[in-house]
Amino acid sequence: MKPDGVADAEPSDVEAIWRLIRELADYERLSHTVIGSAGLLGEHLFGPDPKCRSWVARLGGEVVGYALGFTTYSTFRTQPGLWMEDLYVSPAHRGKGFGKALLLRVIEFARENGYGRVEWAVLDWNQPSIRFYEAMGAAIMHDWKTCRVELS
Repeated sequence: MKPDGVADAEPSDVEAIWRLIRELADYERLSHTVIGSAGLLGEHLFGPDPKCRSWVARLGGEVVGYALGFTTYSTFRTQPGLWMEDLYVSPAHRGKGFGKALLLRVIEFARENGYGRVEWAVLDWNQPSIRFYEAMGAAIMHDWKTCRVELS
């Protein structure tokens, strides 16, 4: 089945997005790192000072995939960018166009808002995702490594 559509997430989608975030953590073997909550996610998406935004893919009204991102900035381009933190589709719904529809919507949002690029990370062992991203025209940045400092 094809997606019903991809749309901006709404406050009523927060529980479904949170469920998918936990599925993603399981898939990436990172469940032990999940310390957030649906409540905090809702606050960060829809509170008075939003920190991120999300899009959802629906099938029969059910949220079966999501993308989530936030604004970055490129000093070299002097333009904002979008960091796509997550792009996830439930396993039962993969290969049906949901991931492609979500990624294209994220890119469309970035273009509409004058962003210079969309970036994200993919785990080096996740060959299905790497093949998907390459097929969508993404460049895998082998010369860059992601660095992180955990603050809590």
